[in-house]
Amino acid sequence: MSNTLMMDATIFARRNLEHIRQVPEKLTNVTIQPVMFVLLFAYVFGGAIDVEGAGYKEYLIGGILIQTLAFAMMGPAMSIATDLQEGVIDRFRSLPSRRSAYLLGHYLAEMLGSILTVIILLGTGLIVGWRTHAPFLDVIQALALLLVFASAIIWLGLWLGILVRSPDAVMGIGFVIIFPVTFISNAFVPIESMPNVLQWVASVNPVSVLIAAVRTLFGNPVSPVTKQVWPIEHPVPAAWMYSVALLLLGWVIAQRRYRARTTD
Repeated sequence: MSNTLMMDATIFARRNLEHIRQVPEKLTNVTIQPVMFVLLFAYVFGGAIDVEGAGYKEYLIGGILIQTLAFAMMGPAMSIATDLQEGVIDRFRSLPSRRSAYLLGHYLAEMLGSILTVIILLGTGLIVGWRTHAPFLDVIQALALLLVFASAIIWLGLWLGILVRSPDAVMGIGFVIIFPVTFISNAFVPIESMPNVLQWVASVNPVSVLIAAVRTLFGNPVSPVTKQVWPIEHPVPAAWMYSVALLLLGWVIAQRRYRARTTD
């Protein structure tokens, strides 16, 4: 990556961060919302759901982390779709900057938001009683996995924002995809508590695999395996495979769609 590209991308990232300074309410989805989710699920469902091996709060954090990062797809998608609709990108194309710097700048700004989200969620988890019970290197690997997954989601969000025709379509499409994928999983309840058909769906769901991997690496309780499928039986290597594959896919399709959308 050339120095010129990185400098241009940093300028675009600074532009996105400047929007937050002007409209601080944009930070609610990475600050207040994660705290609210942890507190609500921990104290509303915590007394009703029984988890083997530990309390519900230690089971919960891995699910909340992955779900919150997955829903973060909406941010970059809405931002890109708005820029396209308002013609901002056409004006940027007249500037002496690398074309790919625009998307990279969005990625850098959104990645800072994802890192802040992870820090806030882990801090809130510590306050409500969540703890890690794994070697230090496993904890570091869990954090690295979360960042790779967050990167994949951001690039997929950028692709979605370029794909849709208006910002209004982002919310509808995003919720239709992310809502069932994150809830038909082991995020909030053990898979064994679901009907048989949903157990199969949840067991092969990449979200379930990622959550199981994070819980394993943190040393937190993991849902019992009810369906013998390789990814859920070996969550850590499978989660890395899923995350890297999604990252490469998101980067490629976002770049290609952006070039197609901005070529005269």
